[in-house]
Amino acid sequence: MEQLTIGAFARRARLSPKALRLYDRLGLLTPRRVDEATGYRWYDPDQVDRARLVVLLRRLDMPLARIAEVVELPGPEAADAVAAHWSAAEERFAAQRAVAGLLQDRLSGRSQDMYEVTLTETAGHTVLTERRRVLAGELPRWIPRSCERLHALAESCGGAAGPPFVVYHGEVSEESDSPAEVCLPVAADVPSARAAVHRATAAPAEPDAGAMSARPEPPRRLAAARVTKSLMVYPRMLPVYDAVAQWALDQGLERVGPGREIYFADWAPAAPEDEVCAIAFPVR
Repeated sequence: MEQLTIGAFARRARLSPKALRLYDRLGLLTPRRVDEATGYRWYDPDQVDRARLVVLLRRLDMPLARIAEVVELPGPEAADAVAAHWSAAEERFAAQRAVAGLLQDRLSGRSQDMYEVTLTETAGHTVLTERRRVLAGELPRWIPRSCERLHALAESCGGAAGPPFVVYHGEVSEESDSPAEVCLPVAADVPSARAAVHRATAAPAEPDAGAMSARPEPPRRLAAARVTKSLMVYPRMLPVYDAVAQWALDQGLERVGPGREIYFADWAPAAPEDEVCAIAFPVR
């Protein structure tokens, strides 16, 4: 097979010689032959497909180290890796789009959305909980999986007795991992629920699972605003937290606990304009 110089191969692969030298150093695309006397690199024409694959993966902003792994995978596994990379990228773009919209509204002085805040009373009950330190980007995956685990456990605790809610015990952001707690009210009393948790935690936990427990949740007075699904993307929900906190202050109420999100509707089938969650603070 006729071999190609680095310049000829670069033209076929639509890469620069500089990029080819970098990919050689990283082991992504190694020349078939290097002349020991001159250092000239020679490539086979059948390496063009691999080179173009590297180019396309780079256009997805895939890190070079990850590309080195993907190009060695069988076709179906490589396709799955691309799908996973793009799914993560879309989540990141959605969060960045939310940040851009928030900044545009703030910097342009456009009026912020108005939220109707109301006072509600909750009864005391037992809650099953799963708690772990988490970053904002992990919440969209962790919260639903945690709810699934708690609902499964609730079957041995008389069933769920209310909607799940998430309590944030610190500032959760893209840079700050703080404790978050997914809670599910159940019909059982606290000792029975704790016994069910003890039995469940005897088995190996899923990789993303937090620490499970059961505790009493006292009656609460909540200042809360209902929010649509489209707003429940970090950081788009942050102005809602600010609005609820400011409303409580204006009413002369004291916040007596961390903020929480109460998921009162089924998330998956909800449309973007459907109300799915209430953002709330305990007050007195």
